[in-house]
Amino acid sequence: MSNIPFLHAHDLVKTYGDRRVLDGVGLTASPGQRLGLVGDNGVGKSTLLRLLAGDEEPDAGTVSRPQDCGFLLQELPFGPDDTVRHVIDDALADIRAARRRLDELGARMTRDPEDDEVLAEYGDVLEWAQDHDLWDADRRAELVLAGLGLSEVDPSRRLARFSGGQRSRLGLAALLIRQPRAMLLDEPTNHLDDEAVTFLEQQLTKLPGTVVVASHDRVFLDAVCTDILDLDPARGGATRFGGAYTDYLAAKRAERARWEQQYDEEQTELAELKESVNVTARQVNHHRAMKDNNKAAYDRHGGRVQKQISRRVRNAQQRLDELTRAQVRRPPQPLRFKADLTGKTLPDQLAVSLRHVQLPGRLQLDELDVTTSARLMVRGGNGAGKSTLLKVLAGKLTPANGVVHRARGVRIGLLEQDVAFADQTKTPRQIYAAAGEQAVALSQLGLLAGRDLDRPVGQLSIGQRRRLALAVLIARPPEVLLLDEPTNHLSLGLAEELEQALRSAPGAVVIASHDRWLRKTWQGAELVLADGKVA
Repeated sequence: MSNIPFLHAHDLVKTYGDRRVLDGVGLTASPGQRLGLVGDNGVGKSTLLRLLAGDEEPDAGTVSRPQDCGFLLQELPFGPDDTVRHVIDDALADIRAARRRLDELGARMTRDPEDDEVLAEYGDVLEWAQDHDLWDADRRAELVLAGLGLSEVDPSRRLARFSGGQRSRLGLAALLIRQPRAMLLDEPTNHLDDEAVTFLEQQLTKLPGTVVVASHDRVFLDAVCTDILDLDPARGGATRFGGAYTDYLAAKRAERARWEQQYDEEQTELAELKESVNVTARQVNHHRAMKDNNKAAYDRHGGRVQKQISRRVRNAQQRLDELTRAQVRRPPQPLRFKADLTGKTLPDQLAVSLRHVQLPGRLQLDELDVTTSARLMVRGGNGAGKSTLLKVLAGKLTPANGVVHRARGVRIGLLEQDVAFADQTKTPRQIYAAAGEQAVALSQLGLLAGRDLDRPVGQLSIGQRRRLALAVLIARPPEVLLLDEPTNHLSLGLAEELEQALRSAPGAVVIASHDRWLRKTWQGAELVLADGKVA
């Protein structure tokens, strides 16, 4: 078992095809530190986590990690016929092995208390056991399953019968039970309800080891992180900020202002230096008329002036060369969301109505009216029926019983939680072209960077694919916009801009969201579901 307690990455470089995702990124995270990774979609947060975990190798640079390093995988490394019990037993396997080893070494020490090798190994295993809270592991397993809403699940239930969200929660539970020295988490709050997220926050803040997490959940980052690593372009590359998310926001604004000021000052100085270098001796000559026909004196004075001019120009050229080499680059303009989310304001009228709608085991709703100016947030735990309701409103699901009425001439658009494109070789530009010639140009929406418009969608990050799906949806803005977890996998900056756009959208907006930051600022009506019914 490795005694390395920290996680260290030095000068990491990773390229996919012709695109360099990471370029010289480094970090150090020690026990007790919880480092949040933030940045725009596609800057390499998930890639960095895979390199730290050893799932992929960097093209250059090095990673040092504890041997006991846990990574929350997108998919559990188990077969469909494995059960919940298999997953939990696997999570406890190292802990149970350490307990057996301690018993064996203890028995050997009783027989031969002078065996130095046995004493040394016993000390190492005991330290590992204490770090992993070995003697409380079984109770911890029960606590974690309950905290993540899995305590009522039959241990013999096969994984094939789990939804994607349930499998994600089970993988997170296994990691918390294992309690590795370094824990790497990619969007761990996806598929968690409020109670489960609060439980996760409490568990992570109590861990003695290292945590590195990429998350779109701003409340979570505020509650958990001791430091933030921003992978967005900056003066010196990836930038580390002390404190939680709120502290980071203020510090980043100040750092951006300093960068812009330095760039402006350097550009002004460069312009002045270039002008100084280009000034000729004739332009600054003393222009003094010769007196008493004393040509020798006149030439001596002129020579001194020319030497001074030459020295001044030489010094200016030297400073110009130095500053040209060392100048900071222009701060890149971040993507700014510029689109209208909904169509033009219609006279306030009924857009969609539901009466006595039933989908057995999924949704039972007696009445719901959505007008063309509605603002509605649908809340509830996992499996409450939020996504089902949005699909019924959009016409993606037909209820077994009840009536759904949609007003004629009112267009309804749905952004689903899981985004998939049938042809992974097509580019965003090609996919968006199907929206028609009247659609706003994709490059003008502020959702995708120009460099990503002609890359195959299969090479885009999850967040970039969601941006593309949103772009296709609002190419011709619907009068009723339905959004299922709209901030999932989006960069924090875009999430905030999307929230601002939602507040000013002229049409109807219906949102299903776990995002506590979004819900904290929501100003519309709310509908709470539990077990498919109004709570």
